[in-house]
Amino acid sequence: MRKLFFISFFIASSLGGYSQYLTDYGFSVGASNYLGDIGGGDGTRKDFVLDMKFNATRWNLGGFYRYRVSPKIGVKATLNYIRLSGDDANTTNGPRRARNLNFKNDIYELAVLGEFYIYKVNDVGGTGRYTSDFNLYLFAGAGLFYSNPKGQTANGEWVALQPLQTEGVSYSKFNFAIPTGIGFYYTINRKYRLGMEIGWRTTFTDYIDDVSDRYVTNYDGISNKTNQAHINAVNQDLSDEEKLKLTNFIAGSKRGDPSHNDSYLTATVNFSWAIRSKSKYYKARNGWVLGKKGPKRRKSRAKF
Repeated sequence: MRKLFFISFFIASSLGGYSQYLTDYGFSVGASNYLGDIGGGDGTRKDFVLDMKFNATRWNLGGFYRYRVSPKIGVKATLNYIRLSGDDANTTNGPRRARNLNFKNDIYELAVLGEFYIYKVNDVGGTGRYTSDFNLYLFAGAGLFYSNPKGQTANGEWVALQPLQTEGVSYSKFNFAIPTGIGFYYTINRKYRLGMEIGWRTTFTDYIDDVSDRYVTNYDGISNKTNQAHINAVNQDLSDEEKLKLTNFIAGSKRGDPSHNDSYLTATVNFSWAIRSKSKYYKARNGWVLGKKGPKRRKSRAKF
């Protein structure tokens, strides 16, 4: 009976000590892509990743701070730098190739996420030391991001497009997003965490790529970069029924699809350092270290 008590106490102590690693902070690095009006695959627009071009994949960097509220829920604050781009030259869609637009956008994103842990292994490998664990989670939250799309001129210069109002619309550089996704992390020696995340950002703007609705100008080399020579080159790969004319790209003609907002995707590798927090028992016994009064001591009188 005594042996069983000591074994139970040891396991409880191990789990209790491990549960005190509630906070971690770190950085992320990975790839990013977007779903919008520029580039894309064959045919008409497709939702989600089906219309993304892998050769338009770029990169992202970020930092984060996470706190475990309970065994099932965590809260994380993130700050990310995300590069997005697209180019009609990379699509086989005839009208988009003839449109001949491209863009790049450096996005700065601040978000607060809730993590919901759906699967956990407390002791990876069954060592009995509880120094390594595995956590699988879903996440969702709210984010604010800064967006500044740029287009490339014929001489290779990148020009900020938002001030030009290329479609006669004054849109904001600041927008909201809803990040959702799935991730996991693996703890090493209680102190280090290595993980991966795949996240999708639903946004409330159609101007991440500066394209949404209709042309407001004829050929100007920035907002309207097609011309007859380029259209003729594209028409060589199209049937007689599909051949395009310059009048398809003049002021008032369709330039984008305003019925769908832009979205973007990130896939990251994350590394963080876990911080050991003090238990309630420790704080009660050693609160004076933190500037709090220690436990009251009973005064004793000398006996004569």
